[in-house]
Amino acid sequence: MIVAASTIMVVAASPSHAAPCMLAELGDGHVSDIVDARSVRLSDGREIRLAGIEVPPPEQRAAAIDALGALLRDRDIVLRGDDDAPDRYGRQRAFAFIAGDDQPAQNELLRQGAALRGIDVQDRDCALSLGTAEAEARTAQRGLWKIATVIKNAESPDDILARVGLFTVVEGKVLSVRQTGTTTYLNFARSWTRGFAVIIPKRMVAVLEGAGIETKSLANRRVQVRGWVEAHQGPRLELSQITQIEILSGN
Repeated sequence: MIVAASTIMVVAASPSHAAPCMLAELGDGHVSDIVDARSVRLSDGREIRLAGIEVPPPEQRAAAIDALGALLRDRDIVLRGDDDAPDRYGRQRAFAFIAGDDQPAQNELLRQGAALRGIDVQDRDCALSLGTAEAEARTAQRGLWKIATVIKNAESPDDILARVGLFTVVEGKVLSVRQTGTTTYLNFARSWTRGFAVIIPKRMVAVLEGAGIETKSLANRRVQVRGWVEAHQGPRLELSQITQIEILSGN
């Protein structure tokens, strides 16, 4: 079932852009190879990690790689982003614009259902644009959204545990909100130890409150969360960015 969502999102204010994700230009290049479902290699040897998206579940990755190849292989691209510093793997993280386009390739991949919206974008207009593109694919059930199990049910902890270490989207009803020390937990099961829970560090509690969201108000609300699954007896997902959580409509 497709459920509309209202995203809780606090991002840095940004100047008006001609189009979403039209950030500072970081150079250009020619795509010579596809590395994986979210990375390309340029003819000068640079590896570009596409910002704002994450790879789909393993069973959909081959199709996602094909979609990325069809879109960018042997194309000239312009790179845009906040900075060109390489990540710990030596990759440059950026938005890739096919020469002459005013929308990044990431938006098209999301519209095709060939990627999941990531959580690493702080530019407000850009983040909203990516979310809209993903919602379009989900509503139309394109690509990975043809598979009902892409979004995990918070009431099925074993299914979520099978995704440990992987970027995962989970939906469910928050049964309780509990604070232990400086950490807040959104519990999706009556068994706090075995059920799925979202960990909210003190810093993120302040960010949510800055957006007008009291963590206690999330009790009995249906939410969607996304990020990397950890195992602490039961499955856990830690909130480090406000773009990881959405309050679903129909609450």
